[in-house]
Amino acid sequence: MKAHYRILTEEGVEAENPDFAHDIQRGLSRESKKLPCKYFYDEKGVDLFYRITELPEYYLTNCEFEILQTNKDDITKVIGQKSFNLVELGAGDGKKTRVLINHFLESELDVTYIPIDISEDAIKNLIKDFEDNGIDINIDGLVAEYFNGITWLAQHAKEPNVVLFLGSNIGNFNSKEAELFLHRLRNALNDDDFLLIGFDLKKEVSVLNKAYNDSKDVTAHFNLNLLTRINRELGGDFKPGQFKYYGNFNENSGAVESHLVSQKDQTVRIKSLDKSFSFKKGEAIHTEDSYKFTEADIFHLANRAGFDMLRNYTDSKGYFLDSLWRVNKRASKKRKP
Repeated sequence: MKAHYRILTEEGVEAENPDFAHDIQRGLSRESKKLPCKYFYDEKGVDLFYRITELPEYYLTNCEFEILQTNKDDITKVIGQKSFNLVELGAGDGKKTRVLINHFLESELDVTYIPIDISEDAIKNLIKDFEDNGIDINIDGLVAEYFNGITWLAQHAKEPNVVLFLGSNIGNFNSKEAELFLHRLRNALNDDDFLLIGFDLKKEVSVLNKAYNDSKDVTAHFNLNLLTRINRELGGDFKPGQFKYYGNFNENSGAVESHLVSQKDQTVRIKSLDKSFSFKKGEAIHTEDSYKFTEADIFHLANRAGFDMLRNYTDSKGYFLDSLWRVNKRASKKRKP
């Protein structure tokens, strides 16, 4: 097993950190304040997210485990490659992916695992966990945003690619952003490369809201940790106790929308930005959207982005869906980004 990782900037060269300060200033300067959810994932945030995935209310992880375990043979058969890169966008801890990796290795396939994640801690921990568990696969990790990782992939990948985008990460994009992202991904890949992508399906609102409002308030702490990170890294003086987390499914947008709401009139100073930000009582910071899908939505998205949909796999409850697509650039003239 050979394992290493590198950190990429937008230009695809190595760097220390993304531009956290710039994005925070821009987000808090908006009329409707908004912070990018990618910054949830510092070391503490990664730990809190793993705790969320283990909660009984957060059905997504167990549903996808079931899908991968039940359908690993068929997924392998449809891919039909003996040697390929297994590229995972938003890899996290890689535990679900191990279901496929172990099956690929047992099937004596030659696979290089390329996990891509915005969190350096997540990539380091993933590599250590694979080493500790004796999983004999070469790992070439990338600490990068998705688009930066995709650019690197287009420039360096020589083997066929099987891309994983699991856990309903696509749900963090609105419909136009999702289509643009997938179209750019398709352009970075080669004809007949594959994409296995996860979608959280629309279902009873009570089930959705419980998943994002757990009884132990782990999701609330996960969101509030973003304010703690701003304090630590940028010299902010946020008082997280003066903000309250709200997550609720909006039937008009089709997304669970997450906010941190100020509980009083207050002003927050961020030293490294040399700037203060005022909050009215009841004013919200929008932290995340988690869009939900129908099977018709998924078919439309695949077609518009230039993929052929090959298989749809669902769990026994019909809560979650993993869809296996193949790149088809031959039909690109018939499709628009």
